[in-house]
Amino acid sequence: MEKNDKGPMEMEKTPKAVTTDEPENKYRGWKSMPFIIGNETFEKLGAIGTLANLLIYLTTVFNMKSITAANIINIFNGTTNFATLLGAFLCDTYFGRYKTLGFATIASFMGLLAIQLTAAIKKLHPPHCASGENTCKGPTAGQMTFLLTGFGLLIIGAAGIRPCNLAFGADQFNPKTESGKRGINSFFNWYFFTLTFAQIVSLTLIVYVQSNVSWAIGLGIPAILMLISGAIFFMGSKMYVKVKATGSPMTSVVRVIVVAIKKRRLKLPEQPWLSLFNHLSPSSINSKLSYTDQFRFLDKAATVTPQDQINPDGSAANPWKLCTMQQVEEVKCLLRVMPIWASAVIYHIAIVQQQTYAVFQALQSDRHLGNLNFKIPAASYSVFLMLSLTLWIPIYDRIVVPFLRKLTGKEGGITILQRIGIGIFISVLTMLVSALVEERRRTIALTEPTLGVVPRRGAISSMSGLWLIPQLTLAGLAEGFASIGQVEFYYKQFPENMRSIAGSLLFCGMAGSSYLSSFLISIVHRTTKGAATGNWLPEDLNKGRLDYFYYTITALGVLNFGYFLVCAKWYKYKGTGKDTLEDNLGSTQPQKIAV
Repeated sequence: MEKNDKGPMEMEKTPKAVTTDEPENKYRGWKSMPFIIGNETFEKLGAIGTLANLLIYLTTVFNMKSITAANIINIFNGTTNFATLLGAFLCDTYFGRYKTLGFATIASFMGLLAIQLTAAIKKLHPPHCASGENTCKGPTAGQMTFLLTGFGLLIIGAAGIRPCNLAFGADQFNPKTESGKRGINSFFNWYFFTLTFAQIVSLTLIVYVQSNVSWAIGLGIPAILMLISGAIFFMGSKMYVKVKATGSPMTSVVRVIVVAIKKRRLKLPEQPWLSLFNHLSPSSINSKLSYTDQFRFLDKAATVTPQDQINPDGSAANPWKLCTMQQVEEVKCLLRVMPIWASAVIYHIAIVQQQTYAVFQALQSDRHLGNLNFKIPAASYSVFLMLSLTLWIPIYDRIVVPFLRKLTGKEGGITILQRIGIGIFISVLTMLVSALVEERRRTIALTEPTLGVVPRRGAISSMSGLWLIPQLTLAGLAEGFASIGQVEFYYKQFPENMRSIAGSLLFCGMAGSSYLSSFLISIVHRTTKGAATGNWLPEDLNKGRLDYFYYTITALGVLNFGYFLVCAKWYKYKGTGKDTLEDNLGSTQPQKIAV
C-alpha cells in the first residue's frame, strides 16, 4: 500500500491547461482520504453488520420458514446488485459521484434505522415464538410493509454507493502524474482492506451482539455506524474533487446498433480495418481501439455511403447515420464481455450457498469451541471465507505471481481469463466438498446421539461446525481468483467512459446469481416435495437431502466450466485487433492472444 512521493498530506495540482473555461481541479490526494476511507469503513460496517445475520433475523424474529427467508434474501441481494447498474447510469449521466454518494448514504441510514425499529418496537414484529411451539404466528401485512420499506431504502443506498465509492476515491488523485497513479493503486488496496475488515468485524462482533445480547442493540449499532459514515463523508465536502456528469455513455452504443440496423443491407467491405470511417474525437477520453473481426454485422454502422456527409473537422455530419470504427469497436468490447459475464453468474451460485444454506448447516451442527461454553454464531462462519480470501491475496501477489511470471513471461503471471477460470474450477470443488460434509453431518445426526434441538428445525448433529471450514476456505480461494479477476477484467475491457457501469457489472452478476439460486431452490423444493426420496430442502435438514442439492449445483458448475473454456478461447482482449491504415499497412489478419 504505497503512497505518492509528495507525502500523504501534500496537495497535488493538475498541470495548467492552455485554454479552458473550467476551474482548475485541486487534487488533494491522501489529504482527503481520511474522510473517504472513514466513510467507506463505517458504511461497510453498518451495511454488512445488518445483512450478515438477516437470514437468522427473519426466521427467529419474523418467524419465517427457512425457504421463505432464503428466497427473500436472494431476491433482496439480487435487486440490490442489479440496482447498481441504474445507479451507475444516473451517476454518469446526471448527478455525478458526489451527489449520488451523498443521497445514497442518507437512504442507507434510513433503511438501517427502519430495520432496527422492527426489532425495537414490539408492534413492528410478530410475537415471540416459544421453543416448544410447532406453529408460530407470522408477520402481518403492516409489519411486512415496514420491513420491506427498510429493504427498499437499503436498495436505493446500495445502488448509489457500490458503483461510485471506488471511482470517487480514485477521482481525488491526479491521473496525469506518477504520484497520482501510485496513489490510485494504493487507494484500491486500502479499499479492499477496509471492505474485508468490515466484513470480519460484522461477522464476529456485531453478529454476536445480535445473536446473544439483543436484536434491537445489534441492529442499532449498524444504524449508528452508518450515521457516523454520513457525517464523515459530508465533513470532507470542501476538499473533494467533484467530477461532473458527462452525459450517458450508452448513447454511443445505441447509435451503433441503430445505424447498423439501418445499413443492414450493405455489403461488408473486404478489408474493413482499412476502409471503415475512422475518426476519433479530440475530446474523447477513450483509448484508440484497433479493428477486430468479431460481430462483423456492426461494421456496417461505420461503412461510408455516398449519402453520408463529413464535417470539415472529419466528424460525421449526422452521428445517427454514420458511426466511427472506434464507436463500433467499443460496442464490440461490451458484447465480447457478456458471455464471460454469463459464466460468472453461474459461478457465483456456489458462493451464494455458502451465505445461505451453510448458515442452516451450522445451526444444526455442534458450534462449541472445544470444551468451552462459547458457541460460534451460525452467521459468523462466513468469516472463514473472508479470512481465506484475505490471507490468499498477499500470498498470490507476493509469491505466486512472481513465480508464474518467471515461467510464463506475463506481467500478471497468468492472463485475467485464466485467473477467472481457476476460480470457477475451485467453486466446483467447493460445492463437491459442501455436499460431502453435509452428507457426513446428516448421517451423524441420524445415527449418533444428538446435542439438542433447534427450535422449529430439528436435532443438532454432534459433528463439529468446524467441518464447514474447508468448503468456506475453498469459497474464499475461488473469490480470490474469480471475483477479483472479474473486477480487473471489466475495468480493463470496458471503454474508459463506461467504468462506472463496468464497476456495476460484478454486482449485476451477483444479482443474477441470487435470482437464479432462488429459482433453483423453488424448483427443487416443489419437484422433490412429493418424490420418493422426500423433500430435499425441508426446515429440518436432517429429514432432507441438502447434499443432493449441492451435487446438482456441482454438476451445473462442471457444465459452466466447460462453457467458460469455450468462451475464453474465443475471446479477444481489448486492443489486440487489426491496426488501421494509418497505423499499419502491412499486416492482413487480426491478432489473437492467449487466454
